Amino acid sequence: MSIMHIRKIAIVGPESTGKSTITTLLARHYRTHWVAEYARYYCAALQGPCTLQDEEIMFYGQLALEDSVLSLAQKDFIFCDTTFLTVKIWSDATLGESPEIVLETLPERKYDLYLLMDIDLPWEDDPLRNFPGKRNHFMTVWHKELQALNARYVVISGIEDRLQNAIEAVDEFLAES
Repeated sequence: MSIMHIRKIAIVGPESTGKSTITTLLARHYRTHWVAEYARYYCAALQGPCTLQDEEIMFYGQLALEDSVLSLAQKDFIFCDTTFLTVKIWSDATLGESPEIVLETLPERKYDLYLLMDIDLPWEDDPLRNFPGKRNHFMTVWHKELQALNARYVVISGIEDRLQNAIEAVDEFLAES
């Protein structure tokens, strides 16, 4: 299957909204491949504060991981546990700027559907999470960034029925395309 014909469904949102869990469950449900979040592995090994250079490395790492999964895909769609748009959002929030390559690539590297995870799940502590009191702020930022890209996205809410709501959104997307 040509990489050019594989649709990408991105699972995005603020911290502690179930992105990784939903991504793996959706991939299992649809029996397709998924892309892990590169930044989680990278940040776990950081010895100091994250720099703009670190953000750029995470950008390239996420794209390389995504491209490697795309090359293995056996169905016409995959799931992505976040995208490099996260690099822009985090860079802007923590460093006051984004790597230029991220800004240049954003309009060129498209995702077919974004599932924006709502902040209705309880916060779960994690050493790699930083902003428990800013989830409303970051939810607003995600809406703004996705709208600026003119992206197709659906907000996925619910605690008990979150996975089912995500499946319904994906089913609707797949039926239309």
